[in-house]
Amino acid sequence: MAETGAAPAWSISLNETRIAGLAVAGICLHLLLRYATSSAPLAYGLPLYLVLALGGIPLAADLAAKVRAKEFGADLLAGISLATSLLLGEYLVGAIVVLMLAGGTALEQYATRRASSDLRALSRRAPQIAHRRSAGGIEDLALTDVRVGEKLVVLPHEICPADGIVIEGDGHMDESLLTGEPFRVSKAPGVIVISGAINGDDAIVIETTRLPSDSRYARIVRVMEESERKRPRMRRIANRLGAWYTPLAVGLAAAGWIWSGDPGRFLAVLVIATPCPLLLAIPVAIVGGISLAARRGIIIRDPSVLERVDRCRTLIFDKTGTLTHGMPALVEILCPPPFFENQALGFAASLEQYSKHPLASGLLRAAAERGVALVLANEVSEIPGQGLTGRIGRRELAITGRNALTPDAAARLPAAGGLECILLIDREVAALFRFRDEPRRESRGFIRHLTPHHKARKIMLVSGDRESEVRYLAQEIGIPEVHFGKSPEEKVTIVEREARESPTLFVGDGINDAPAMLAATVGVAFGRASDITAEAAGAVILDSSLEKVDELIHIGRRMRVIALQSAVAGMLLSAAGMIAAMGGHLPAIGGVVAQELIDVVAVANALRVAMSPGALSDLHTKE
Repeated sequence: MAETGAAPAWSISLNETRIAGLAVAGICLHLLLRYATSSAPLAYGLPLYLVLALGGIPLAADLAAKVRAKEFGADLLAGISLATSLLLGEYLVGAIVVLMLAGGTALEQYATRRASSDLRALSRRAPQIAHRRSAGGIEDLALTDVRVGEKLVVLPHEICPADGIVIEGDGHMDESLLTGEPFRVSKAPGVIVISGAINGDDAIVIETTRLPSDSRYARIVRVMEESERKRPRMRRIANRLGAWYTPLAVGLAAAGWIWSGDPGRFLAVLVIATPCPLLLAIPVAIVGGISLAARRGIIIRDPSVLERVDRCRTLIFDKTGTLTHGMPALVEILCPPPFFENQALGFAASLEQYSKHPLASGLLRAAAERGVALVLANEVSEIPGQGLTGRIGRRELAITGRNALTPDAAARLPAAGGLECILLIDREVAALFRFRDEPRRESRGFIRHLTPHHKARKIMLVSGDRESEVRYLAQEIGIPEVHFGKSPEEKVTIVEREARESPTLFVGDGINDAPAMLAATVGVAFGRASDITAEAAGAVILDSSLEKVDELIHIGRRMRVIALQSAVAGMLLSAAGMIAAMGGHLPAIGGVVAQELIDVVAVANALRVAMSPGALSDLHTKE
């Protein structure tokens, strides 16, 4: 049931499946030869010997390795039963134990199989070489040889190898996987580019401002690697129950042996005690939960999410694209005389077409809706945190925030929360643009229902956006604790701190959220845009919706309840059988048969997890 070495999950599952198939074939052939023919004992015993040799020895070796590693899971009792059956010559009993043990492990491995490691997507996208322009043309060089100030050519559809500034060429770059914002950003001389962005159809020349190893993309990779190393190992349901069930069963078996003086009693108690409801029913319940989630548009990448998500008491959310739609819309333009709205909008949109800022798309959409034509801008420059500057004709333009104005100029502008930017023409305030990145329709109700319905003790909003934007959204939807202006590294620090206090759920999108997802007890990613985010998350919600997050929590709760029902009920029935075996009323082979009947009941109940219960969200119970 626990992980076995570093072999790929699919190969482990295949090996266990083969052992289970071998056990079924061997048991059937043994019964056929024994009861339907006049074969000698050696002949009808041979299939069982093969099952025990080819299947039992590898399983026993695996269990011995776990014991040496001090991993005492639910399958340890099955291992003791297997060893005892061999010592007492009860080979049919041993073969059936092999079947139960291999079958449960194969189901568990199937449920926990994953296509790749969390960092595989990052490795696929990482640039390997850069192209340097020299007197002889363009030459390739390794990233380790790139220096600050290097002039690099970024070819069409190539991943940008380093942070820098465009010095030649015009085009677009897709930075959505790094910023979480679904925008193609125009690039012209003077505009910043970031490593990991995907170039468009036109080659551009950049001058590097950082070494590739110091770039934003490289920092995110390092943070993800560190988070992966620190990710805690969680004890599974079966192992937690097996921790007390196994010593109890061994104690009862030993008591029966001592009381009667018959070692067969020891085996009889162990085989009826073999925790197949743990080895079989719980993996079946997990597979059912994965299937139910998939039908709801939720991909479970780490099945342990289903065991943990309902126990998360601290819930942390990213802002843009998670609690909001990630598409700020222009809602108001305030222009002091002698400037006019469409005039100011045209200048601002013409400059913002070169920007990567989320507000740029809002201005461009507004200009298109109003039929405002764009013109070419020159000398474009964008410094993070200081705004965008450029020239259109003879006019000097700047798009900035209030902090760049003099106190008197800032005081003359009406104050408001939320998103805004200011257009300066020849250093005079020409327009104040106001935007709203509206919350998702269900955001307020979802946040308000978390405490009464899911026992949330702390709800937090952690974002890289500005304070005014984050506080505005938090006030709109009712989140009490906010953290703004946070880098991916700072998000990880916050999530790790909270995860030490209680189980933590982090919901976000974009590569910048991936390290925090790895650091959380449960990480949930929105949307299909980023394979890197999906690899880091335990669950991926394809249809970005907070109601789907609620459904995931309910699916996890349903899986846990039914899995525990199956396991506990099965163990209670086994306990009754153990008492009968202690008194000599149930021989070893009878105990195996009784255990199989218990398995059928437990597994049949576990199969209910996959059945759709109808509504899986209680958001409709909100105000």
